Amino acid sequence: MSKNSTITILGAGYVGLTTAALLAQSGYRVFVVEPNPKRLEAIKSGRSFFFEDGIDPIIKQGVESGTLIPTDSYEQSVPDADVIFSCVGTPDNPDGSSNLSYVFGAAEQAAEYMKPGVVYVQKSTVPVGTGRKVIDQFKNKSVDVQYVSNPEFLREGTAVYDTLYFDRVVAGGDDTAAVETVLDVYRALEAHRDDIAALAGITTGPRKGLYISTKLNSAELIKVTANAFLALKISFANSIAMLADRVDADVVEVMDAVGADERIGRAFLNAGRGYGGGCFPKDVSGLISSALENNVDLEIMQSAQAVNGAMPGYIVEKLKVELGELAGKKVAVFGLAFKAGTSDTRKSPGVAIANLLVHYGAEVVGYDPQGNEEAREDLHDSVTLIDSPDTAGPIDALVVATEWPEFRTLSTETLHTVLGENSVLIDAVNIYSPQELRAAGIRYIGVGR
Repeated sequence: MSKNSTITILGAGYVGLTTAALLAQSGYRVFVVEPNPKRLEAIKSGRSFFFEDGIDPIIKQGVESGTLIPTDSYEQSVPDADVIFSCVGTPDNPDGSSNLSYVFGAAEQAAEYMKPGVVYVQKSTVPVGTGRKVIDQFKNKSVDVQYVSNPEFLREGTAVYDTLYFDRVVAGGDDTAAVETVLDVYRALEAHRDDIAALAGITTGPRKGLYISTKLNSAELIKVTANAFLALKISFANSIAMLADRVDADVVEVMDAVGADERIGRAFLNAGRGYGGGCFPKDVSGLISSALENNVDLEIMQSAQAVNGAMPGYIVEKLKVELGELAGKKVAVFGLAFKAGTSDTRKSPGVAIANLLVHYGAEVVGYDPQGNEEAREDLHDSVTLIDSPDTAGPIDALVVATEWPEFRTLSTETLHTVLGENSVLIDAVNIYSPQELRAAGIRYIGVGR
C-alpha cells in the first residue's frame, strides 16, 4: 500500500484515536469516525477527550496539517479508504458475553460505501469466531472485501509508546496479501516512530517488535488469551497475598523472589485491590463465555474472576478490622482511575471500594489526579470529590487505591496532616514501605504484608 493511501478508523476510543493519530503521522491520509458530538468536537480542536500521555500534540499536528480528518460521516470517510480499521466498542453483556452490536453495526454501515478490494480490519477485541460472522455479513451484501483480524495490545497510560514500540503486531486472515497489507501499515509507522515519539514528548524505546501472521481465528484468540493470562497472574498474586496475611509473610518479598525466575517473570504479580478497566474484566468474562459456547469449561479463569471480584471487599474488611464500625467514619479514597496514567475509571477497584464504604455508612471523599470527572457517573452520590489530597483531612482512614506517582511521593508530613491521630492508611496497591511509615508513626496496613 502506498504512502498516499487513505485509511479510515471507525471509532475514536483509546484504541481508535491513538491508531488514527499515529498513522496520520506515517504518510497516510486518515479519517477517524466518531459519532459522539462532544468527543468529535474535542478531536477537531486538536486534542483528545481522554487523558493519555503524549497524544495531544500528535492529534493537533495531524488535524492542522490535514492528514487527520475527524468526522461523524461514513459517507465522507469510507469510499476512498484502502484500509478500514474497526475500533468500535465491545462492552460486555450482563451475562459476561461480548456485546457485538457495534461491531456488526459498523460493518453494515461501512459496507454501504466501501470500494471493491478494500481491506477491512477488526482491531476491537472480539470473541473467536466473530470474524467469520462479519465475513458472512459482507457476503450477504455482495461486497468485495478482504477481512483481517489485527488485535491491539496497547496499555492505557502508555498507548502511544506501546503502539510505536510494539513487542508484536498480529494479523490473521484468509488472504495472505491482505494480511501483508495490514503489516505494511505498521512497517510504515515503525519507519516514522522516533520522529513521532519526539513530537509526543515521550522517550524512544529499544523495542524491535515482531510481525506475526496467523489464521483468522488464531488472531482473535491471541488477544483475549494474553489478557486472560495477565489477569490470572494478578489473581494468583492476590490469592497468595491472602495466605501471606494469615502466616505473617510479605507478599512483595515473595513475589520479588518468585518473579526473579526467568520462566515466570515479575510483571503482573503485584497483589492489591484487583484489576479493572475496559479490557481485563471484559476479556476474561468474554473468554469464559466463548469457551462455554464451545463446550469448554475454563474453571481456572472463573476462579481468577471470582478472586478479583472479591478484592475490593477484602480491602474494606481490613479497614473494618482496624476501625470497627465504619458508620460515621470519614474515609478518603485516593485513586479512582483503574490504573495510573489514565483517566479511565471503568470497572475501577477504587470506585468499588468507595461505594462499599458508603454502603457501610462511612463518609467518603475521593480524589484522582485525572479520573475525578469520569468517576462521577459510577460513584455513589454521597461521595465528595476533592481537587487536592491536602484538602481530604482530617480523616479516620485513607485508602490508596491507584499507584499514581503523586501518591508514591506523598511525604509523611502530608500524610500526618491528612490523617487524624489514630487514623489508619490502607495501602491497597502496596506502593509504600511499611517500615518507613510505621517508623513515622503512621498505622499502615498493606495487602499480604
